[in-house]
Amino acid sequence: MSKSTFQKPIEIKISTVVAVSAILYTPDGIALDAALNEMTGGTPDFFEGDLAVIDVGSLAPDCAPIHWPSTIALLKKYRLNPVAVRNAAPHMIADILAHGLSLDSGKRDEDKSSAPAPAAAPAPAAAPTPAPVSMAETISSGTMIIDTPVRAGQRIYARGGDLIVTAVVNNGAEIIADGSIHVYSTLNGRALAGASGNAGARIFALSMSPELVSIAGVYSTFEDGFPAEHARKPTQISLVGDRIDILSVNSPGRA
Repeated sequence: MSKSTFQKPIEIKISTVVAVSAILYTPDGIALDAALNEMTGGTPDFFEGDLAVIDVGSLAPDCAPIHWPSTIALLKKYRLNPVAVRNAAPHMIADILAHGLSLDSGKRDEDKSSAPAPAAAPAPAAAPTPAPVSMAETISSGTMIIDTPVRAGQRIYARGGDLIVTAVVNNGAEIIADGSIHVYSTLNGRALAGASGNAGARIFALSMSPELVSIAGVYSTFEDGFPAEHARKPTQISLVGDRIDILSVNSPGRA
């Protein structure tokens, strides 16, 4: 029996600072519906209206055509709002655009909408422009410090490096880094490290109680509370294979 027999029909990963990626392995609506229902446990607000990029790059070249109206409706049923398609084949493009979706290249560095237009005379040795926050300091290339509380509704993104937060990250806040995240206080909100695909990134906090954590797109949520043995304690989170690993900061190794 081939390995592909055991492949999941769909996989959800955190993709960018504003959207999740819905990676299709089949266009079969029945299989996708069953997989999403199992993934969400039937919880109607599991994704809370998150924007979604449909990634079709893993579909077999000879698979059946995607029926875009039913695929879009299916994702909306689970409160995912499709806005774009990634890795589309040339013959798909007209149909995609006709159904109100845009095309996404998946390349962060080429996303002109994420950065202001360049100045007429570029300043030498200028640091990357950080996400707007109340106080931020770049201490080295790609390392950002935030020394004020991160409030509910705020999103902070350390593009190209690590993020250091010296104050509390409140519920409803979201902190993101292409590298690792260090919180020298309490982490209550959402933390996404390795956002550009760095599987070696980690999340550290002196007091860990997050709503969601993600490393390189692999994520875990804690609707029933963070594991009691690590809650409100110095904790580190890393990616081991395709599994989120939770470990005490002071522990010499995994249990």
